[in-house]
Amino acid sequence: MRPRERRESGQQDLFRARLDQILDMQHPLVKLAAAIDWGFLEKRFGAAYSDAPGHPPLPTRLMAGVAILKHMVDLSDEALCERWVENPYYQLFCGEEFFQHSLAFDRSSMTRWRQRMGEEKLVALLQESLASATRTGAAKPSDFAKVIIDTTVQPKAVAHPTDARLMQRARERLVRLARKHGVSLRQSYHRVGKYALIRQQRYAHAKQFRRARRSLKTLKTSLGRVIRDITRKIKDQEALQQIFAPELMLARRVHAGNRNLRPLRGQKADTDLRVFSLHAPEVECIGKGKPHKPYEFGVKVSLATTLKRSKGGQFIVHAKALPGKPYDGHTLGTVIPDIEQLIGCSLERIFTDAGYKGHNAPPAHRFKVYRAGQKRGMTKEIRRQMRRRSAVEPVIGHTKSDHRMDRNYLAGQAGDAINAVLAAVGYNFKRILSWLRVWLAILWSFITSCGHSKNHFAQA
Repeated sequence: MRPRERRESGQQDLFRARLDQILDMQHPLVKLAAAIDWGFLEKRFGAAYSDAPGHPPLPTRLMAGVAILKHMVDLSDEALCERWVENPYYQLFCGEEFFQHSLAFDRSSMTRWRQRMGEEKLVALLQESLASATRTGAAKPSDFAKVIIDTTVQPKAVAHPTDARLMQRARERLVRLARKHGVSLRQSYHRVGKYALIRQQRYAHAKQFRRARRSLKTLKTSLGRVIRDITRKIKDQEALQQIFAPELMLARRVHAGNRNLRPLRGQKADTDLRVFSLHAPEVECIGKGKPHKPYEFGVKVSLATTLKRSKGGQFIVHAKALPGKPYDGHTLGTVIPDIEQLIGCSLERIFTDAGYKGHNAPPAHRFKVYRAGQKRGMTKEIRRQMRRRSAVEPVIGHTKSDHRMDRNYLAGQAGDAINAVLAAVGYNFKRILSWLRVWLAILWSFITSCGHSKNHFAQA
């Protein structure tokens, strides 16, 4: 069933005042809500629903507005639910006409809505953020023709992986699953594993590595015994084998120390099969050459920003998660067509860092890509524009620190892709909000100065 979309009714209530009567309609958040084309979002997101009978979903403006606010203000789902009830401007932004004293949606509704839309539908929010920037005067359409492309790492919300901790967690998960499905084990190793992990961490911290290796061997032995015990107990039970197969596969990889792993049928020979987190096995170990952070655990993300700083700031025109740790230069083949489809025009120039050497850009754009350190085809104008290539770095920093890309809490590879897109959406709408706040301040100061001048002339 399709959602019942909200429309401005103009209805009055004897016991309640309308939000537009008690709020400042010149507030930047109110202006931003008026600048967004909610009908476009309803049309794009409505394609995810069917006309089959059932309970009607929540309105598109409510859920899209909540998703924008979450990443624009950097709030968790729980914190946003608390603030939505307290803040009437948030409610007006999400399409409410009267102040709501209770939450109009469940916290879990946000998760289900994100999963239902997916990355393909949520890109419409990014497209609408660029259109809103154009409508409000924060950017011009010509600003999106020249872009800077770079990659970064979106870390996952996982603990730093160590062999000892992974082996202990793998054993705990297997024991918990066996207890849930009635598989009796000879021994759970709960007490032995707990104290072996404590000893291993203390010895490693004190640089007593021989003793640490001895405790690690204890953990490895316990995990191996549990794996073999479960394998014997479920040998002739097909249903239990299917239930235990994912956990046993991860536990065997951890037990092998992430070494000499064989790819599964259908996987590429160079697939990274190492396990760095048991609850998020899609996590990858990526080294970007940072002295303070040699390795990061998450997924690589491609970000594209405008070359020119518009009136409202520098906007993100594309964001995409790239699982599999691809080489930077081999990402342009998919990134460039996505950008052109998003902005609706052809790119004139693309600026990258030196890591994109040997790129696979489409043939029509092969000579539009300019790398840092390139010599051929560099005119004075292009060299001058190349000096702004590093302007993408502070944008990446703000996206991470202020818009929830620094630690991704959404589950699975789909969560990686969704969080990257929504972080870019939150960044863009924050730029538009700041631009509206500045513009309104300038307008107010102009009106105030005109009033002072009239009073001065009247007194004269």
